[in-house]
Amino acid sequence: MRINGVLLVILAAILWGLSGGLGGFLMDKGWSPLVIAFYRGTVGLLFILTWFFFRPSALNRPMIIWSIFAGIGVAGNLGFYNISISESSIAVAATLMYTAPVFVFLISFIFRLEEMSLSKWLAILFVMAGVVLLTEVYHVGPDSISLLGLVSGLASGISYALFIFSFKYADSYGQPQGILSIAFISFSIVMLLFIDRSEAISVLQSSDIGWMIVLGFFGAGLSFFLYITGLKRTTSTSASIAAMVEPVTASLFGFVVLSQTLAMNQIAGMGIILVTVTSLSTKQSEK
Repeated sequence: MRINGVLLVILAAILWGLSGGLGGFLMDKGWSPLVIAFYRGTVGLLFILTWFFFRPSALNRPMIIWSIFAGIGVAGNLGFYNISISESSIAVAATLMYTAPVFVFLISFIFRLEEMSLSKWLAILFVMAGVVLLTEVYHVGPDSISLLGLVSGLASGISYALFIFSFKYADSYGQPQGILSIAFISFSIVMLLFIDRSEAISVLQSSDIGWMIVLGFFGAGLSFFLYITGLKRTTSTSASIAAMVEPVTASLFGFVVLSQTLAMNQIAGMGIILVTVTSLSTKQSEK
């Protein structure tokens, strides 16, 4: 049943949300966002390579190419998202990044991968409305927004769409352990070009290395295994909408663990996202 695929994507998104909260915790301790992102992917790569070692899978050219694109998409998603935060605000960056379902749906329709449907458009609109309420982007003044921040935020969403499609196509040619190994190797190479290497080395000698390992295992290793497995069993648009559980989980992590407050409109936004994703899961099950 398709609901199995949607539920796996939701589980992956929950782990991404928890990882985002843990990443915020590490940022508060002074680590740069790009170094945190680098360790998230690279530690995840080590776990995936271990899995690949015990269960090797065949490699072929189409799978390798699409996996490389997927890794670039993940790196672009995290990298542009961090740039957007620095040039505007978290609210603007998050809202723009979660426009990904729109890009996914339009690309799917243009290339005739999916049929245009009112229910999917409504799901996207409701989810976007929930994200706007959750991030409270409407409180951000024009002075806090720059062109680079807007462009980077949209690029983050497009990169999100890139890794969704790339994983989807790579999955047609290979097994998850091989796809994820190549994807995160390319991710690590791309991130090495932009991070502060001296800071990255200092992590190995810090007391936070344990948190980085936890972040990598759940935020990249296990979560992307669940995601790519779920993506095989559902459409790209459904997967992109279901993944919007991520900001809800991150907000709940901040509320429960970091003692952050949530306004009524933010709670309403979380409710809209959860109801929409649940309705989508139910509809996929009926199909």
